[in-house]
Amino acid sequence: MGTGILFPASALLFSILIVILFFSKEHYKTVETKLYGYLIITNLIGLIIELLCTFASYIYKTNPILSVLILKLYLVYIITWALLFTVYVYYISTSPEKMVKRARGGIIISSSFWLFSVIMIFVLPIDVIIQNNFQTRYTAGPSVDFTYFMSFVLVIVMIYCLLKNIKNSKNKKYVPLFVFLNLGFVGMIFQKFNPSILLMTYIETFVSVLMYHTIENPDVRMIEQLNIARDQADKANRAKTEFLSNMSHEIRTPLNAIVGFSNLLLEDKNLPDASKDEVKDIIMASDNLLEIVNGILDISKIEANKMEIEDKEYGIKKVIDELVKLTKGRIAEKPIEFKVSIDETIPPVLYGDAQKIKQICVNILTNAVKYTKEGWIELKINHVVKDDICRLIISVEDTGIGIKEGNINRLFDKFDRLDISNTATIEGTGLGLAITKKLLDLMGGKIVVQSVFGKGSRFTISLDQKIVKNPTIKLDEDVKVEAKVQISSEKLVLIVDDNKINLKVAERLLDSYGIKSVSVDNGYAAIEKIKNGEKYDLILMDDMMPKLSGTETFHELEKIPNFKIPVIALTANALTGEKEKYLAEGFNDYLAKPIDKEELNRIINKYLNQE
Repeated sequence: MGTGILFPASALLFSILIVILFFSKEHYKTVETKLYGYLIITNLIGLIIELLCTFASYIYKTNPILSVLILKLYLVYIITWALLFTVYVYYISTSPEKMVKRARGGIIISSSFWLFSVIMIFVLPIDVIIQNNFQTRYTAGPSVDFTYFMSFVLVIVMIYCLLKNIKNSKNKKYVPLFVFLNLGFVGMIFQKFNPSILLMTYIETFVSVLMYHTIENPDVRMIEQLNIARDQADKANRAKTEFLSNMSHEIRTPLNAIVGFSNLLLEDKNLPDASKDEVKDIIMASDNLLEIVNGILDISKIEANKMEIEDKEYGIKKVIDELVKLTKGRIAEKPIEFKVSIDETIPPVLYGDAQKIKQICVNILTNAVKYTKEGWIELKINHVVKDDICRLIISVEDTGIGIKEGNINRLFDKFDRLDISNTATIEGTGLGLAITKKLLDLMGGKIVVQSVFGKGSRFTISLDQKIVKNPTIKLDEDVKVEAKVQISSEKLVLIVDDNKINLKVAERLLDSYGIKSVSVDNGYAAIEKIKNGEKYDLILMDDMMPKLSGTETFHELEKIPNFKIPVIALTANALTGEKEKYLAEGFNDYLAKPIDKEELNRIINKYLNQE
């Protein structure tokens, strides 16, 4: 033991530091973390006992019983630490499912091993060797030999666990095991020739410190757990987005029939006025349902970090005209005056995401219409120019029910409906303002809310947009779509959709324009018709079809020599960015279900009225 006492003395300082660092920090309470806590506490106790062994050797002749007790306690420590480390290695080498099944058996085996070892250590004799006037002091005898033998058994178990899980041996969790096996082997050989120099506890301390800085540091553990939680959340978000995308398709498919047939009924001159009102109610209810679906999809896409800002040139007048038209349509017959005040000096062409700006304004204007029973709603749009940046200042003020001061901070929480007792009859999910805030955050904008409960509210948005001095777009194209479409000659359209109701809706809608159509319910039939030389002026192609999707069908059609028929993606996949995806695939255009009449007018004007 002599000068070898310096090793446990220095190791004790490291052990105390590690214990303090580990237990002073918050950490996830996993089985591995608990085992590591037991390991470092055991190591600390072992170092204290090892230091007491020096005292034990001095009192051996005067108080042999106390001396032998201390020395045997040190042997118990060696077995205890080695057993805990073996259990740790076994745990990291076994799948969680197997650990659950084997937990009880493992506790019984390890407890029995430890109890048997302790009994044998205290039963077997131990020799204390003192030489050179206390300069050389060490222990020997059956008790020591038994301890080394049982430790060797535990090392064999560790090696077995490593070999059994050799595929994962590069995992950083096995680094302490490799270090322990190598240093332990060197330490045992060294201590065999220099029994007075104690190294094993020092090596065990080194392994404990190494474990702290590689795998059991609470900070590292916390980061690992956070990464796991993030990965799980990402997977859940992806699954949710995929589910909502599928649900969107499933909901939009019947909505297409409801909206399509309802619009056709409205155009029936023989339909009684009372029935027309009911049909309008059906269309309004369908629009509300579609708005809810779109809101859920948008918030899911934002949360999954898949919402992209698509900046390009746009005419601000067109955006404003569309906002005014949409808002007037929503007000309908409500006793509400709609005031519009637009700064005419706003630069005509800006660079940004016009669709997102429109969506933000529509959400706020829609809320104003919903929560205002009578009075007025005012849309004001002003601007401030600095260098080549135009800061749009958009204000929506109303004389609606207002918001309590304490509820203003809750306005932008998703699925939150304030004062539900007063608004229970108002349709919506409470997603509009949550989406608005998130979109503004993505675009670097801000929103301020001022409200007096019972009197009204004012929402003010500020958003910077680049000024386009040399625009590439033509502002004279920003005109409203014609209400009626005039077909100058007979046209024939091929409709491809696996849903019979959707085929019927498309046929009836085209028929209302005087356009003839041919329908097929799968991609193979469409390809066959084109290969047979049948001539069409336009193809409306559904995408989600069994066996051969619309996209796959389109690419097969492209392979046919001299194929030049415009193909429109007619689909219920209406997530943000879907249009761009279909255009990138080569489709000439995109038409979402349920079919919007104005969008259909645009398609017909563009592809069937070219002359």
